[in-house]
Amino acid sequence: MKTIIKRIVPGFIINFITGLFYGWRGDYDTWAEAKNKCSGYDSPVILEKVKESALKVKKGQAAFERDSVTFDKPEYSFQLLSSLLWAASLNSGNLNVMDFGGSLGSTYFQNSRILDALNNLNWCIVEQANYIETGKAHFSSERLHFFNSINKCFFSYKIDVVLLSSVLQYVEKPYNLLDELIAFKPAFIIIERTPFIDKEDRITIQKVHPKIYKASYPCWFFNKKKFMDYMSQYYELIFEFDALDRANIKSEFKGFLYKLETNG
Repeated sequence: MKTIIKRIVPGFIINFITGLFYGWRGDYDTWAEAKNKCSGYDSPVILEKVKESALKVKKGQAAFERDSVTFDKPEYSFQLLSSLLWAASLNSGNLNVMDFGGSLGSTYFQNSRILDALNNLNWCIVEQANYIETGKAHFSSERLHFFNSINKCFFSYKIDVVLLSSVLQYVEKPYNLLDELIAFKPAFIIIERTPFIDKEDRITIQKVHPKIYKASYPCWFFNKKKFMDYMSQYYELIFEFDALDRANIKSEFKGFLYKLETNG
């Protein structure tokens, strides 16, 4: 039946109808108000689905995984890769990355074929406790490490690059997180797959399509000028790039490569 409907109904109508039920909605005064209406993202069901998909990638049964969805063909973010390889080139081919909110290593496994050519690579994930436990049990390696706090990660490795990929928008106090990270003065900060708007910061609720998993959670859309003004206090913008993500709210998903100011 679904196949018949797809053949009969134009794609834009299907997308419109889907957007009525899933995607981003609302404009809430506080994070708590939005959170009280959400199921959250700490469900064991979500973790189990992510784990199953990540294990397929590890075993070579899928090319990579993103948000628990597996893909058969490699798909690289060349802006991200070029940023990481540039950082490594300035450090004799060595690279220590903190991937905050990096799940079970999605970005690492997606790009490992290229990154593993580096002389020395340590990919350090900071995540929720249940993800850290699963990561250590099933995915830890000489290059992939899991930590339950920012402090433990920085004290274990001299972090060159902090990666924030599709994560800032899901943090209750994103600027507090940035303050905490910047205090360690990593040489580079890469921000990727993050939504921006021309208006004031907006708190919404994102309802995930059940084909991925059943969940809903609060999500920020950031005022771009405010965000860039904040970052420019400490970091030089090397380049900005478009991300592939899209939302049913007028916005743009962006990525940025920032380099620590020498006088920062």
